[in-house]
Amino acid sequence: MKNKSISILGCGWYGLAMAKALVADGYHVNGSTTSEEKLETFKKLNIKPYLINFNGESVNYDESFFNCDVLIISIPPKRNVQADYPNKIKNIALAAEKANVKQIIFISSTGIFQNGNFIVDDETIPEPNTTAGEVLLAAEKVLKENQALTTTIIRFAGLIGPERNLAKYFAGKTDIANGLAPINLIHLDDCIGITKAIIEQKAFGNIYHGVTPSHPSREEFYTKACLSSGFEKPEFIDELLDWKQVESKNVARFLAYQFKIENWMEYAEIKH
Repeated sequence: MKNKSISILGCGWYGLAMAKALVADGYHVNGSTTSEEKLETFKKLNIKPYLINFNGESVNYDESFFNCDVLIISIPPKRNVQADYPNKIKNIALAAEKANVKQIIFISSTGIFQNGNFIVDDETIPEPNTTAGEVLLAAEKVLKENQALTTTIIRFAGLIGPERNLAKYFAGKTDIANGLAPINLIHLDDCIGITKAIIEQKAFGNIYHGVTPSHPSREEFYTKACLSSGFEKPEFIDELLDWKQVESKNVARFLAYQFKIENWMEYAEIKH
């Protein structure tokens, strides 16, 4: 599989880290951005840079970007234009279909699920009750219904890792609701690891939940994480309101993947 071409549409926090990991493994990587300032950075990282825009009426892209073996779509819906998101994904799918792209990996989110006071896995059908969840479900449907494409969906949980110490958002706050609700998180290293495992094992066409199988309560995890990072201790309300616990059957079933971060309380003991 090495030396084959992978295009990453959207090189943000995850996308750029993914691109660097694939380059290090010997893949040819095309990377897209909507910012001209990033193009030189891509070149220095041996990522072939493309300025691509699929926003609204201003669709602009180089067709050669889609000349790849695998296309990773990593562009979350923007809050101010969420309604346009499924149509944007449709336009991307049409460009991929025109270029005869064989495999698409679509980066979705476990936020697609409502807080239904339940445990969900890859086989649970989402019934979103937020705008963000609804547009993600619509985007997934656009890709899955396109018979010309083989679409793999990765629904990542809350993202944590370098430059993303989520504890800072809780530091020093009081009366934080839903302290007993379970957390659903994944570290950037495991986001990259799962994606690479899918590509290397050619385990395409499935839905994967990218979520660490460790679910301490919000109170347990963020209190420990704040104290370890030297932040002021947060105060949670000892209550369980609406919640969900996201599990993944398919990461184990199809990939036999071993998570790099397996225990969030052990992770929380380290300063980040």
